[in-house]
Amino acid sequence: MERRDFLQKTTLGAMALSFPQVPDFFTDKRMGIVVHSYWSRWNSKVDSKKYPAFTNAIELLDHCHQLGAGGVQVIVNGWSGDFAKKVRDEREKLGLYLEGSIGLPKKAEDVPKFEQDVANAREAGAQVLRTVCSSGRRYETYHSPEAFDELKKSALISLQLAEPVLRKHKVKLGVENHKDWLAPDLVNLLKQVNSEWIGVTLDFGNSMALLEDPMEVVQTLAPYVFSTHVKDMAVEEYPDGFLLSEVPMGKGMLDLPKMVDLCRKHNPAGTFSLEMITRDPLEIPCLTNAYWETFSALPGSELARMLRTVRKNKYAGGLPRVAQLTPEAKLALEEENIIACLNYSRDKLGMK
Repeated sequence: MERRDFLQKTTLGAMALSFPQVPDFFTDKRMGIVVHSYWSRWNSKVDSKKYPAFTNAIELLDHCHQLGAGGVQVIVNGWSGDFAKKVRDEREKLGLYLEGSIGLPKKAEDVPKFEQDVANAREAGAQVLRTVCSSGRRYETYHSPEAFDELKKSALISLQLAEPVLRKHKVKLGVENHKDWLAPDLVNLLKQVNSEWIGVTLDFGNSMALLEDPMEVVQTLAPYVFSTHVKDMAVEEYPDGFLLSEVPMGKGMLDLPKMVDLCRKHNPAGTFSLEMITRDPLEIPCLTNAYWETFSALPGSELARMLRTVRKNKYAGGLPRVAQLTPEAKLALEEENIIACLNYSRDKLGMK
């Protein structure tokens, strides 16, 4: 029996033992914030006194602490050792968790830089990192079965290069379902790597773009979950398929309490991090030929089911759009949405 199969069949108590010892600051179960929630404010060029740009992890930590969040997931790329220590000191002072977002090595020559980023993240206090394997959304980036097969091969190579580094530094790596992998394909990738240090960063809504049922995705990937991107989703028809949008928690169509409970069941020590991106809806052109170029095995019944779901879940007043707003108004709405989601997490998800 493979180690992963064994883990899925053990009791919750034994499951918990497969994770590193949980530091005291992880016992705080408040919702954290993914840096991408600050889509407009992170490295913003807008001259705003009320919503000044965040330019580094320390500024993000400070602000999220002010909002009452439990931690952050932030990009770790090219940090100096001195900066990593400053992040650690600030994180410890505030009592927040820290997760890193990191790029994978593509070839052996990339491993030293990857290891330095992992070491800096570990120094700052991160025990979990998040990554993606693809260079973009599947239906926009890959235009043949062969192209997507190459992604599968390169992803496996990257994770095999990363694994010894993660094991050495005792850091977990979660591969996100980033509008690229169908959930069963991501599980297959993890089984090929077969490492206790590599699992999933489970995004609650991304896989709708691939016509997957979001609850089925959580059920499939939760046994491998190290970290999460928690969000609520709304949909709307358009001529080439449907539009997909993050919306404030509780206003969308996802069963967030059940999804959270499933993740808690499989990883009681796991964190929940908000990814509420305030932007115009994404176009999912599932009625075009180009969309299907890498989906030769996906049955048409999945398309039919998703279109029924879209028609059943009309968002009152239409999906929110921000392109017409001033830069200052975009920043204000972004903050409003994040605060609304944190409030929901406290009131409805027990993240206090």
